[in-house]
Amino acid sequence: MVRIINKALVIKNLVSIKSRLCPSTILVRYQSSDKPGEGVDVKRIRNFSIVAHVDHGKSTLADRLLEITGVIKPGAEHAQVLDQLQVERERGITVKAVTASLNYTYNNEEYLLNLIDTPGHVDFSNEVVRSVSACQGVILLVDANEGVQAQTVAVHTLAKKNNLVMIPTLNKVDLPRADPEKVKSQLNSLFKIEPHTVMSISAKKGWGVKDLLEAVIERIPPPSVNINGHFTAHIIDTWHDKYRGVLCLAYIHTGRVQVGQPVRWRSDTKQHTVKYLAMLRPSEEPIESAGAGQVVMVGCGPKGGGSVGDQLISVDVTDTKDLASIPPVKHMVYAGIFPADQSQHSLLSDAIRKLALNDSAVSVRADSSPALGQGWRVGFLGLLHLDVFTQRLLQEYKAEAILTAPSVPYKIKVKGAKVIKQYKGEEVIITNPLFMPEPHHVEEYYEPLVIGTIVTPVEYIGSVTTLCIDRRGIPLPSNAVDDRMTLLQFILPLSEVVIDFHDTLKSITSGFASFDYQDHGFHPSSLARMDILVNGVLVDELSSIVHTSRLEYTARRLTEKLKEMIPRQMVQVAIQAVVGGKVFARETLKAYRKDVTAKLYGGDITRRKKLLKQQAEGKKKMRSVANIKIPRNTFIDVLKR
Repeated sequence: MVRIINKALVIKNLVSIKSRLCPSTILVRYQSSDKPGEGVDVKRIRNFSIVAHVDHGKSTLADRLLEITGVIKPGAEHAQVLDQLQVERERGITVKAVTASLNYTYNNEEYLLNLIDTPGHVDFSNEVVRSVSACQGVILLVDANEGVQAQTVAVHTLAKKNNLVMIPTLNKVDLPRADPEKVKSQLNSLFKIEPHTVMSISAKKGWGVKDLLEAVIERIPPPSVNINGHFTAHIIDTWHDKYRGVLCLAYIHTGRVQVGQPVRWRSDTKQHTVKYLAMLRPSEEPIESAGAGQVVMVGCGPKGGGSVGDQLISVDVTDTKDLASIPPVKHMVYAGIFPADQSQHSLLSDAIRKLALNDSAVSVRADSSPALGQGWRVGFLGLLHLDVFTQRLLQEYKAEAILTAPSVPYKIKVKGAKVIKQYKGEEVIITNPLFMPEPHHVEEYYEPLVIGTIVTPVEYIGSVTTLCIDRRGIPLPSNAVDDRMTLLQFILPLSEVVIDFHDTLKSITSGFASFDYQDHGFHPSSLARMDILVNGVLVDELSSIVHTSRLEYTARRLTEKLKEMIPRQMVQVAIQAVVGGKVFARETLKAYRKDVTAKLYGGDITRRKKLLKQQAEGKKKMRSVANIKIPRNTFIDVLKR
């Protein structure tokens, strides 16, 4: 008996030593079939997302699902476990879509549930689009107090477009103001959803969440995949790890993948080796292999990175057709990002590169400014997206940046494009107002428009319509949600929407209205470039493109705002808004004044005049060489009304 035990120990030690020397061969030979997620039947896999309007309880519902499946203990110290970023906890919003693979036993069968918690704000809608590409169904969550909101309409349209199974669910039914029957009638009138198919839960208290989880298993179909083909997967998210390089979140379409397997990117012929494989629960749980239908984390080492939208495939795959079509990102706002000091350029460059890997919705290209030096022109989905990006730069990478005034992209049709060397074609997208050509070179200007959807109480229809018309909006047919709420739609210029439209809308409707918008393309418009001069010197970073009907209003607003924000100097500062050589508005910032005659106690008047003349000459000389100091936050705050 002693010999048998010793023999077993020797074999165990040999296997352990061999696995350290050559891990890939051992992993293939001694694959563990009892680890959760490995070797799971495709018919028992469910991939689903939670989609909803802002603050309808997505992250709270995700917490309850994690508790039911045993990932976290009930009453965990930190609520909203999937909101892992510091900015998410500070602002109380979801910024990144996060995956959690859950195991749940139903009818004596083990199921693998891949849950994706998505953001609700329109600025992060790209996260939702990427998430649903890896799902077969969604939980459409609606607040039983607030009812259908604008983003609810948007995510319902997205789910229908992707042919996903929807489980309509009412949340917060335990609150006194909840009116489930009214919200069910709204869902029926807008989306033709039958009331008996709508589930009712309280994510905070856990009421009905277990039934919802079982409804996910019953209603949402398993993924339609081929487990026996060559390995193919598409990437839905990427992030950077300090020691392991680029890590990817992949949805496997066909075949299997295991540690040590050679793979390649569809966009590249270079071969890589899978070095890391894990399931996110939501913390990493290393596994040895994964099959079609699963959502897993894949890493190919520091030099084996990838990008969102790319495909990771087996080296045996020769077919070049795309697996999944993720629509290209349409950036709504562009801003310049520059280091506070040029000595910090490399640090900020590294931080932007790593953060852009985690936030695929941004576009980055090199830019330069006479005042701020070398930097980048970065595209965002909205002003909140811009704000969160810069906050993450500071919190996660300790990189401090200067922002220029945000602007939206415009399109111009150039006269004689062959003569103007910097323009390669007749139609050019302008993301920086400084690159706008002179008016005599432009045949026509085009402005980006959006279709805005507003859900508002009936009593605020007049105020909302006035706001939209004031912002150059064109009304579209409206639709009654119920006897108290109305859905309004307007065609609006993007430049009038991205800055403060949402804040103003909330203000005039006492916070009851909700807003969402969709791209409507470029349309002809009358535009002009407005420059800001400070003591006759052009401030490149404050140039903007303005509609001609709002030149005087915008000029006055900009100059008044700058007068408030620029601190007083030792010299008088003239702030001018100029369009085509014509001054539309001017503000004067008075200088600090020292009473040079205070020490005089008598004498002739000529002594006083002499001292005042000397002071005036000194001020004049100082003004000619003065360096006006503009605060860093001026460039982002100046366009906020």
